[in-house]
Amino acid sequence: MQVRSKLQLKGKRITVAIDEVIKLVTGIFCHAGCSEKVAREVSEHLADSDLCGVESHGLMRTLQYVDQFESDYMKAGAEPEIVINKFGAVEVDGNGGIGIPAMNIATEHVCQRAKENGTAAIAIRNVGHTGRIGAFSEQAADNGMLAIIIGCGGRVNWRQVAPYGGCKAILPTNPYSIGIPGGDRGPVVLDFATSKIAGGWIYAARSADALLPDNVLMNSQGEISRDPEDYFRGGAILPAGGAKGYALSVVAEVIADAMLGPVTTEGSWLMIALDTTRYRDPRTMQIIAEEILAELRDCPPAPGFDKVEVPGERERDYREKMKSKGICLPEQTWQQILALSDQFN
Repeated sequence: MQVRSKLQLKGKRITVAIDEVIKLVTGIFCHAGCSEKVAREVSEHLADSDLCGVESHGLMRTLQYVDQFESDYMKAGAEPEIVINKFGAVEVDGNGGIGIPAMNIATEHVCQRAKENGTAAIAIRNVGHTGRIGAFSEQAADNGMLAIIIGCGGRVNWRQVAPYGGCKAILPTNPYSIGIPGGDRGPVVLDFATSKIAGGWIYAARSADALLPDNVLMNSQGEISRDPEDYFRGGAILPAGGAKGYALSVVAEVIADAMLGPVTTEGSWLMIALDTTRYRDPRTMQIIAEEILAELRDCPPAPGFDKVEVPGERERDYREKMKSKGICLPEQTWQQILALSDQFN
């Protein structure tokens, strides 16, 4: 089975039934101290990331999350809550727990307020890893919103990316995601790290004993490397798009740390929603959007490409293709997840 991945595996892959892996990983998180609701929510999110071909934010994160629960970096039993800060702004306080449930609550709340008021913003603070943020901007776009998610911060604990022109890791990967209702095939969704590769791909490569793509990582001497271990030996990820990715990362860092901060646990986020129906009726917007997107898809592909794609459609198409086949994981990663499950039983 052909799998979408940025990793060059040395070993093989194994296909696991979706329900089986969600049940097993839910059990792992419950034994680690999560509530049944949080455990299920997180497991389904990770499985869906793999189904979308975003292996960097998929089930291999189970290993990282459990390590972080055991070290008390994240609090397994924490539950997120909506609060009003001392300045009157609405926030989701993750209470030091995993960030995926906090992002789900934030998305639901900000969409509801945007429908009432036209626009709304919400901060998400005191959270651990938030999973694949494109899932949340897509959820908002499905509800008729233009959604923007910016943030992370936390460079003190997560020095991952070298600034443009530098050879030392200083910034986190500081992702952005934007979702907007699209044409006949669903929303247009952007989800990208401001680095050349998401940090999760490095952990995925290490877990699977794989090599990284070329020209995304430098070692501690500033030399390009494909070995994920060079990252853990003092290396740095390169910024995406040179100065442009670096500039986007700086803005995200200032939002997360200077405006929303201080960053606690892993990161802070800003989510903005705008009700697109305040500008155009949904059907008309969909028709015009489809005209734009169809023209892009019809563009002749350049050498080395099969076709021109629309942001967000590749993940949805891949999910639909993989649903009937299961989740295809590196065998080494799957064995580590099974060993973790056996450890708790």
